Amino acid sequence: MSLKPYLNTRIIEAGCDEAGRGCLAGPVSAAAVILPRNFKHPQLNDSKQLTERQREILRPIIEREALAWEVAMLDNHQIDEINILQASISCMHKALNGLMKRPDALLIDGNRFRQYEDIKHYCIIKGDGKYMSIAAASILAKTHRDEYMLELHAQHPEYGWNQNKGYPTKKHRAAIAKHGPTDLHRTSFRLLPDQEEIMLKSY
Repeated sequence: MSLKPYLNTRIIEAGCDEAGRGCLAGPVSAAAVILPRNFKHPQLNDSKQLTERQREILRPIIEREALAWEVAMLDNHQIDEINILQASISCMHKALNGLMKRPDALLIDGNRFRQYEDIKHYCIIKGDGKYMSIAAASILAKTHRDEYMLELHAQHPEYGWNQNKGYPTKKHRAAIAKHGPTDLHRTSFRLLPDQEEIMLKSY
């Protein structure tokens, strides 16, 4: 299925998406992107459907050709304080605050959002696979967060964030079981399965 360029042809739309919502460590990121009417790229798609190489190729193209774009992050402490859903939405708001051009409408990936100023929004389930602007936002949110997780990996190489980017892989959880959580882990998340938690308490 090819991506649609816009929902409404008569107005300026910004696509919004987030990355890192299911991670055990690091921030959640969000991007807002306004694409020009004639934007096209054969590889543009939901970031999860692309290889890392494809995302890295598309990122500078999107950043160069977009009418406006912004990426924002909220750290793990903010996530623990207000929960991941509210943090994801607040992160989208933060990205929208940074846009140099004001959109007339917002295309939001997913089914939950909180009103942003007086701008009409549309929640679109799996929107990153349906609309170009949301797909572009998904790529920017993902690549900027991945880049940041590589920086955090240098501080804590034992957790393998250069590969898992903070997601709950077996290696990541094994490292948490062995070394304990860092100040970058989300304490409100279930960092270890119950069995491993019991084993840790018995030491």
